[in-house]
Amino acid sequence: MQIDAVKTYLLELQDSICEALAEEDGRTDFLTDEWQRAEGGGGRSRVLADGAVFEKAGVNFSHVQGDSLPPSASAARPELAGRSFQAMGVSLVIHPHNPYVPTSHANVRLFVAEKPGEEPVWWFGGGYDLTPYYGNIEDCISWHQQAADACAPFGDDVYPRYKAWCDEYFYLKHRDEPRGIGGLFFDDLNHMDFATSFRFIQSVGDSFIKAYRPIVQRRKATPFGERERQFQLYRRGRYVEFNLVFDRGTLFGLQSGGRTESILMSLPPLVRWEYDYQPESGTPEAQLTDYYLKDRDWLAQAG
Repeated sequence: MQIDAVKTYLLELQDSICEALAEEDGRTDFLTDEWQRAEGGGGRSRVLADGAVFEKAGVNFSHVQGDSLPPSASAARPELAGRSFQAMGVSLVIHPHNPYVPTSHANVRLFVAEKPGEEPVWWFGGGYDLTPYYGNIEDCISWHQQAADACAPFGDDVYPRYKAWCDEYFYLKHRDEPRGIGGLFFDDLNHMDFATSFRFIQSVGDSFIKAYRPIVQRRKATPFGERERQFQLYRRGRYVEFNLVFDRGTLFGLQSGGRTESILMSLPPLVRWEYDYQPESGTPEAQLTDYYLKDRDWLAQAG
């Protein structure tokens, strides 16, 4: 295993994404916060706050070790419970000011579970997804095209499989609705050899900014008013609900004694809830759930 090579790549990925986002924002740069974890390891959190384009953007790198895998990491593989572990990854969430610019999330990560006298068990995970407030077909198609292009060198079945997994994973069961329009999600990736798996997460990681930045550029100057802003804050509530109730990365961080500020970096600075809110039929707000938040083959609409 080339663990050092993975770590080097992840740190470079964090740098390149932060550089691109700061350039796109144009007003504010990322603050860097390096931290150590008492149980082993540490990380580098980078946060841009109250920029011209981004209300909050956080891009985290962490590399942590522990004596025993927490339940969130071993739930799908109970035979690994009790093993020591190391986990490293880059995770990011971007909350723009303009409601016409979608929120976005991405992460790529490596887990290694170890037991004396046995070969280490490793796997990769990650992906990215898009959470619009006001849907746009062009954005949905271009986002999924970048995801498909990143997967293409690794097999024709990879994008459809990981798109379906993303749609299934980023689903709020208590709301009976998806969090957004999807993208890619994969976990427990080790059926390919280590080198090929590593190349795959590099392809996914490198494609994120290619997928997201053009959408930001197209939408960041769209005029909006208080109505759109209030709808954005309301829909952000769904994001918070998912991250605190279902997200495996959040649960892993909290269960493993991670750094709370870095774990909860993904939450938006402002959000609101409204009792039994129902958008008026036929409005752009209603169109979000009536049309965009559906299981769709977005690439089929490209023609």
